Amino acid sequence: MKASLLFLLACTAVLALGARADSPEQPKALVQKVQELAQKASAMAKDAFSRMRESEAAQQARQWLSDNAELAKQRLVWLKEQLAELWKKTPAA
Repeated sequence: MKASLLFLLACTAVLALGARADSPEQPKALVQKVQELAQKASAMAKDAFSRMRESEAAQQARQWLSDNAELAKQRLVWLKEQLAELWKKTPAA
């Protein structure tokens, strides 16, 4: 996560330098351009955090499934045995 933030800050700095290079003599235009670029960088950061949260949730879900897969198999075996016993006890028609 720290690496992502550093990357976004570096991108913002590069974009700000690019904005300054585009309009070195117009301070108002430069300020406006930097504000626009900061808004874009903020939106990119929000998107990155959203994807990271989704990734963490997916990872937790995979871990839960992995942890409980053996238990589910055991329950299915038990259920199969119970059904087999029930089937044996049912009188033939």
